[in-house]
Amino acid sequence: MTNRRAFICAAAAGALLLSRLPAAQPARKVVRIGWLTPDVLEAHSRVFREAMRALGHVEGQTFVVETRSADNDFDRLPGLAAELVKSKVDVIVAVSPPAIFAARKATETIPIVMAFWGGGGLIESGMVANLARPGGNVTGVNDPASVLSAKRLELLKELVPATRRVAVLWNAGDQAMTLRYREIEKAAQVLRVSIDPLGVREPDDFNAALAAMSRTRPDALMLVTDALTTLNRQRVLDYAAAQRIPAMYEFAAAVQAGGLMSYGSDTVESLKLAAEYVSKILKGAKPSDLPVEQPNRYYLVINLKTAKALGITIPQTLLLRADEVIE
Repeated sequence: MTNRRAFICAAAAGALLLSRLPAAQPARKVVRIGWLTPDVLEAHSRVFREAMRALGHVEGQTFVVETRSADNDFDRLPGLAAELVKSKVDVIVAVSPPAIFAARKATETIPIVMAFWGGGGLIESGMVANLARPGGNVTGVNDPASVLSAKRLELLKELVPATRRVAVLWNAGDQAMTLRYREIEKAAQVLRVSIDPLGVREPDDFNAALAAMSRTRPDALMLVTDALTTLNRQRVLDYAAAQRIPAMYEFAAAVQAGGLMSYGSDTVESLKLAAEYVSKILKGAKPSDLPVEQPNRYYLVINLKTAKALGITIPQTLLLRADEVIE
């Protein structure tokens, strides 16, 4: 009897103890973010990860990033996008227009965040219905190509007022970059500047493009930035310096590497904006309801050392408006 009574008391005490223990919490889902890029710039991914952490997400605990890089072979992007879709990532961050096109073709359901668009024709290409309400599974960061193209040409003419012919070097194999080139053509008509089109599709094409410039010698040069032209940027910088041709670039990195002048957004800011989109989507927002945004500001960067080597005096009006002057 005593043993039976002791057993009953022990069982009751155990039940009481279990009832007071906190209920087991369900394991928190680790969100998988697909990172689709045509190049291998680890710096971009690092900035994005840091921005996610700043927004309260913990890498390895609340999110992981699955990277697919095409190593500058654009033809690989569709297959890499399909891999991310097959692996059932929760959201895809597409870096640059070729990656965005590949991701959009691979899925109409998984949210896609554009880290960089900047090619123009965002609505015309069918990527989004409109900027305020994209309407599909794509949203993110967009640079207004038409406005920026006109502004860059204006700045070139202000720097070298005698400019009449401008060579434009761009990746003709990239649909978005070709749209951006078309915007430069439109701006040139308004500014009464003629354009020498120098489209390239692969690294070997740069030899022919630079040789064409040597034959016709334009008054100035514009380089449209994408993975291909960035990969071969130093060749263009060296050529412009050797031939003493003033050149306009789109991002400060080219000027910091020895280019003359750039006007464009801050890449870091665009990546931080992309992280904000991803954070909102992970909290339940739909990409169809998230307006496409553009960077908050654009930066004018001038390299005085390069200007001196080219024999160019930078107008005081430009210097006063410059956000960064490299001496």
